[in-house]
Amino acid sequence: MHRNKYLTLSGLEPLVVTPESNFINVGERTNVTGSRKFLRLIKEEKYDEALEVARHQVEGGAQIIDVNMDEGMLDGVHAMTTFLNLIASEPDIARVPIMIDSSKWEIIEAGLQVVQGKCVVNSISLKEGEAEFKRQAKLIKRYGAAVIVMAFDEVGQADNYQRRIDICKRSYDILVNEIKFPPQDIIFDPNIFPVATGMEEHRKNALDFFNATKWIRENLPFANVSGGVSNVSFSFRGNNSVREAMHSAFLYHAIKNGMNLGIVNPTMLEVYDEIPKDLLERVEDVLLDRRDDATERLLEFADSVKGLKKEEENTVQEWRKEDLQSRITHALVKGIDTFIIEDVEEARLNYQRPIEVIEGPLMVGMNVVGDLFGDGKMFLPQVVKSARVMKKAVAYLQPFIEAEKDGKVESAGKILMATVKGDVHDIGKNIVSVVLGCNNYEILDLGVMVPPEKIIETAVKENVDVIGLSGLITPSLDEMVYVSKEMNKQNLDIPLMIGGATTSRAHSAVKIAPNYEHTVVHVNDASRAVTVVGNLLQENNKDFKNQIREEYNKFRIQFLNRTKKKEYVSIEEARKNKFKIDWDEVEIIKPKELGVQEIQDFDISKLEAYIDWSPFFRSWDLHGKFPEILEDEVVGAQASELFKDAQQLLQRVFEEKLLIAKAVFGLFPANTINDDDVEVSYVSSSAVENKKETYKFLTLRQQLKKREGIPNYALADFIAPKSSGSQDYIGAFCVTAGFGTQALAQQFEEDHDDYNAIMIKALADRLAEAFAEYLHKEVRTKYWSYAANENFTNEELIKENYKGIRPAPGYPACPDHLEKETIWELLDVENKIGVKLTESLAMWPAASVSGYYFGNENAKYFGLGKIKNDQLFDYAKRRGISTEEALKWLNPNLVET
Repeated sequence: MHRNKYLTLSGLEPLVVTPESNFINVGERTNVTGSRKFLRLIKEEKYDEALEVARHQVEGGAQIIDVNMDEGMLDGVHAMTTFLNLIASEPDIARVPIMIDSSKWEIIEAGLQVVQGKCVVNSISLKEGEAEFKRQAKLIKRYGAAVIVMAFDEVGQADNYQRRIDICKRSYDILVNEIKFPPQDIIFDPNIFPVATGMEEHRKNALDFFNATKWIRENLPFANVSGGVSNVSFSFRGNNSVREAMHSAFLYHAIKNGMNLGIVNPTMLEVYDEIPKDLLERVEDVLLDRRDDATERLLEFADSVKGLKKEEENTVQEWRKEDLQSRITHALVKGIDTFIIEDVEEARLNYQRPIEVIEGPLMVGMNVVGDLFGDGKMFLPQVVKSARVMKKAVAYLQPFIEAEKDGKVESAGKILMATVKGDVHDIGKNIVSVVLGCNNYEILDLGVMVPPEKIIETAVKENVDVIGLSGLITPSLDEMVYVSKEMNKQNLDIPLMIGGATTSRAHSAVKIAPNYEHTVVHVNDASRAVTVVGNLLQENNKDFKNQIREEYNKFRIQFLNRTKKKEYVSIEEARKNKFKIDWDEVEIIKPKELGVQEIQDFDISKLEAYIDWSPFFRSWDLHGKFPEILEDEVVGAQASELFKDAQQLLQRVFEEKLLIAKAVFGLFPANTINDDDVEVSYVSSSAVENKKETYKFLTLRQQLKKREGIPNYALADFIAPKSSGSQDYIGAFCVTAGFGTQALAQQFEEDHDDYNAIMIKALADRLAEAFAEYLHKEVRTKYWSYAANENFTNEELIKENYKGIRPAPGYPACPDHLEKETIWELLDVENKIGVKLTESLAMWPAASVSGYYFGNENAKYFGLGKIKNDQLFDYAKRRGISTEEALKWLNPNLVET
């Protein structure tokens, strides 16, 4: 079959549905008719949160996302166009194709006019006659979309086998022969109806679907088949055990008969092979109509399991009665390490060589884990737990393998991973390493703050297949550019994989790829890393590498053209349009105590009440707001289990005092000078050696041309200018909860427990942020005391409902990392609490936070956006450094040249 006869869709990335694709999973949660949460967010126009639902779908394994806005109280056209436009600006969502789902043609067409890439329309049918069917099909063809065709005609929905194939055949002939619609762009939905309803006419609902699917695939060339799987279990709402089994069994038989797309909730699926045999038998009796009493038997059995929660794996040991391979696979999939040494020892005695245990039963089990993760049926925390079990098994076998001297596991490839020079953040890198390790890749992890020469030397010496670079702070972006240039100088031909919180496809395409003649690819999540590395290392990978390079070249051109369309003003004009405050009308509160103060031996348990848990879940690729995420229909179960594990480790940290928290902060007189600089007067209760009388914070100003009445902000606008005659004040701080983290993580790693090694770092980060929140509250209410009567809940603190701000160097309002050096000098941070700055100005320990305090009630957060060259030159002059040096600390993406 020629490639162009395969259904090909696209977001930012193509999706080709070939026979090897097996099954394409369509995410269903961005559908107002199927998700109460999504409906609420759209009704309240909380589109940012609604985007998180879409992002979550993609990260959970959805290869297409279904968007439906059909609700009586919604303006469907407005909601559809608004949401699709927002998706287009989110590359991690927009990379997958969209399914525009509506029963109203005006909503479908509105979506077609704005959607990015090649989408799918869901759906059209013959129910309003051939004329309307043809009209809609011609428009869909003109818009370049694929289409789902329902088995529905003027009489009604097809409810038996013959009606299904007759309507699909008639629709196909009209589309292909009359409209000349590409047959590969046709997807039939032959109607999935509920089974086990007790009605005789519903007995063959599933079987008729299977048979109709097979007929379509054999008789309507190149056409595809889809359906909404959850419909089949409608009779068993409230009984998830039966529904999960029914969905999995239905999918198993539907895919065997040719169904290649479907709307499925991954969390409502049981692994087919793990469905209890007695339940599976009864479910398949119903689906395949094998017995007259099939419905009664399933209903009776369903009552016996209704309401039962899955027991803790370590207390119910039925799986321990299975054969050895099944037990090992089960332990790996479920992340249970209780019996793994016992099972591995049994396996060792059954094999001639210990290496064969790894190559055999352990890799069989890990392949199952990899497949489930790739299909969106397992989530990241579960995979990391699986890796913990695998590591313990391998560690047990290692002495036996070494005794043979020549024992070596054949890996799928060798990957070098490193956090670049000057950067200390490695949670994301470690997660990617674990996931790749689960897929049989050998990982060489060089750790953090790795200089380029070590990266390149090790890559060459070890003959690695891929280099993975990670970084969180903006100077790391520049460091990655430098590494790519050095790799090119040395004529390396090793694919370069880029990842980390501040990295992006745009930076990789615009700043890194042009420097390296070979493959550069950005990876934004752990699940995608497996696919990317697999494609990079396949034998005939030339097409894939060329495709990546072409995509990045095209993206770079589009990106550069897009940025040139924005209008900017000169720095002089921006300063004239500054945010103006009548300082005669502002009440400036003098802090109760000026100067530097420090907090040693802080009771870290006090911080629990101030933790913002939402970023914690994001670090594990589980996206959603806390606590709602614990009830999420897709990831709620995984989030709850992760949260339980986090709470257990957190309590251990508190009880055993495993982490040390410290802080230093100061409050000082300050005034703005020269429009954008803040002059700080040093104050101390006693003489301090080597202290200057004044320090200077340099701020940057927005330069994007604004609408009438909208100012060009700089942080200096919120401090009274010296010329006003008013004495103002500013604060600075550094907190840490990171001392002890590295030792704990290392201990966990030595115990082959990557799960808790990653967990302790993620918790330390949360505690540091909580400490920053706690200390800011103390400053506002006690030390500065400009908000002495403040009384906010933690949720209100997270929303920053309080007066004043605490901007941090490196973030949108002040992206200049060099400000940290001023904070360190002003507060004597390293001597007082031991937090150091790396050469790239990352804080060590990593679980540390620093910034300023602004007390003015007008103070607000804002994004700087891009600046023009004239401000870059002005900034470099004020700083006393070259423009090249300034670019290093400001992030080259910031400057509009």
